[in-house]
Amino acid sequence: MKTSDFFVQRLKEWGVTRIYGYPGDGINGVLGAIQRANKAGDGIEFIQVRHEEMAAFMAVGHAKFTGELGVCLSTGGPGATHLLTGLYDAKMDHAPVLAIAGQAETTARGASYQQEMNLDRVFADVANFVQEAASPAQVRHLVDRGVRVAMAQNGVGVVIIPKDVQDETWQPPQHAHGFTHSGSGYQRPRVIPHDADLQRAAAVLNAGKKVAILIGAGARNAAVEVVQTANLLGAGVAKALLGKDVLPDDAPFVTGSIGLLGTEPSWKLMQECDTLLMIGSGFPWTEFLPPEGKARAVQIDIDPAMLGLRYPCDVNLHGDAAETLRALLPLLTHKSDRSWQEEIARQVRDWWQLMEQRAMAPAKPVNPQRVVWEMSPLLPDNAIVTSDSGSCANWFARDYRVKQGQRASLSGGLACMGAAVPYAIAAKFAAPEKPVVALVGDGAMQMNNMAELITIQKYWQQWQDPRLIICVFNNQDLNQVTWEQRVMEGDPRFDATQQLPDVRYAEFAKSLGLQGIFVDTPEALSGAWQQALQADRPVVLEVKTDPEVAPLPPHITFKQAKAFMASMVKGDRGAVQVLSDTASQLFHKK
Repeated sequence: MKTSDFFVQRLKEWGVTRIYGYPGDGINGVLGAIQRANKAGDGIEFIQVRHEEMAAFMAVGHAKFTGELGVCLSTGGPGATHLLTGLYDAKMDHAPVLAIAGQAETTARGASYQQEMNLDRVFADVANFVQEAASPAQVRHLVDRGVRVAMAQNGVGVVIIPKDVQDETWQPPQHAHGFTHSGSGYQRPRVIPHDADLQRAAAVLNAGKKVAILIGAGARNAAVEVVQTANLLGAGVAKALLGKDVLPDDAPFVTGSIGLLGTEPSWKLMQECDTLLMIGSGFPWTEFLPPEGKARAVQIDIDPAMLGLRYPCDVNLHGDAAETLRALLPLLTHKSDRSWQEEIARQVRDWWQLMEQRAMAPAKPVNPQRVVWEMSPLLPDNAIVTSDSGSCANWFARDYRVKQGQRASLSGGLACMGAAVPYAIAAKFAAPEKPVVALVGDGAMQMNNMAELITIQKYWQQWQDPRLIICVFNNQDLNQVTWEQRVMEGDPRFDATQQLPDVRYAEFAKSLGLQGIFVDTPEALSGAWQQALQADRPVVLEVKTDPEVAPLPPHITFKQAKAFMASMVKGDRGAVQVLSDTASQLFHKK
């Protein structure tokens, strides 16, 4: 048995069933071992991507949508460095991922050899654990520790294996000084705060008259408990974007997303509350939380490093969200006064009516809000939706009304372009029986997502349900940055940086044997979505959208409004249309 054979066997013992990656001579020994294991009927599925960055994003998507360890693989040198962006996505969104990287031979290390890099240093910032193997006897505990640390800490483990070590005969560690003997297996513990801390937290929440709850991805397995808590406290619930699918948007007390991509009810919820309960969220924009000192606060998080980080809390509870809430619920008293929650529900109803008005407003040619608004009611209850960063994330956040049973995600902490399509591919491999939709801007498609349509073409016939829809917002503009320049900086659109070529995405899909649908009128949207959802193969739905529809924050400050107007005065090429399209959003009064 070669060391690479043992390595693959050990991954299998840890429950790894799929690896996303790209081959190269620095990792060929491991690929050979995967092939030998597959022939023996006890292997690991290898998914060949177009680029290692996409492999890392797919590993993150797998981790997010399954709760399992995601695994990606590359050769050494440039292949390894390509992994970094996706691994930072895992780090910042707390997704357990193991990266496997090749390396130049140990006999050549330190000689400036071809593709030789000090990869342990390269990965040091992104990884919770990183180590390069120098001998076969190390490999067992490197796999065990790398996987266990990634799973336990919801982070990144990296194992680097030089070419010659992969091909050496496997030798288990000796029962002698200088060797270590590790074992596989990890079970997440039950983490719950002390009773006294729970009682202190309950006292704060019971004393509040206007309670707001903010949930993130860490509350995903606590949906029932969150609803019970909200009902007892008469609270409203806002969702950080990574927690969008924790609760459905048809619950009357759910105010939707919060922050720059959020809703007006979420903004008012935070500004008017006197008590805040944060559950499993590292939401970064503190200006959207209550002003410091205005509200008393309790926070629950499985990661103690996140406690008290965004808002000074009266009580910080280190614990699993569901377990902690179950222990907290018996200590909470039912609030008889429901006026706060009833007012929240009224605001939510008004907001959804406003969203429909904005989505149906005329644009040139198609209002991008309407693309998602039309999609939302048509999606099956088991659909998975991914979004890229950019202005399409605004419409994902505000216009997509997530239903019970649906899953959704995007690159949250890193907010990286290019994640939507690899996330969607990973979702299809993890749940081949479910329909998947990726919402993507044309900037991300041109950056790296078009190539992954080839990956879809390569594998789609393996999926039980062939429906995978890549919806491209074609506005020939790096739209989110355009609006940031206008609103945050007061600068007009800078064509040299913002203008994008007009690419025929639907036609490219057809050239690969996929289905392509092109829409440039709003009336055709609903029919196009229905056609895509009934297709017998993956679809690229390309919509020609209006770049001048503003993805403005739910509460725009006077300073930002002034900067926005200043940018128009300075000669923005779309000034007239921009002012016409966005006046109602800037100054709308209910």
